[in-house]
Amino acid sequence: MRQSVQELVALYQNNLFAAAFHICRDAQDAEDVVQDTFVQYYTAKKEFDNEQHIRAWLIRVAINKAKNASRSFWRRNRIPLEEYMETLVFETQESADLFEVVMKLPEKYRIVIHLFYYEDYAVSEIANILHLSESNVKVRLSRGRRLLRSALKEEWDDDE
Repeated sequence: MRQSVQELVALYQNNLFAAAFHICRDAQDAEDVVQDTFVQYYTAKKEFDNEQHIRAWLIRVAINKAKNASRSFWRRNRIPLEEYMETLVFETQESADLFEVVMKLPEKYRIVIHLFYYEDYAVSEIANILHLSESNVKVRLSRGRRLLRSALKEEWDDDE
């Protein structure tokens, strides 16, 4: 017996997430576990006896994946941004403050800002690295700068 992945996602996504979350204690890791579980089901080409067998298999795979995620090197050695910031050396306090604000940007803006300003890549080079169009890189740079301006303005207003 095989069911479509869409049907199984509708039926068991929340159950698998709950099981994974209890082990991982992190929402993003639990979401990754659920996604990986359904990918494994899709690629397994395994025949099941009945729906309960499918459910039990999915839960077991999710639990195993969650345990693996919890034991991974990256998970065990992850440190909060504040602790990481303490290990970095900056020339001025303004540089440290700016870096902290940049690190708090959404990832898609943070990456292009980092590549453009810290690594000195041109827009065309960033587009090649990230497999984006040059116009998309320019838009992300513009939006990232706007977010930075807003965040820094709030910080400066708080200081006064």
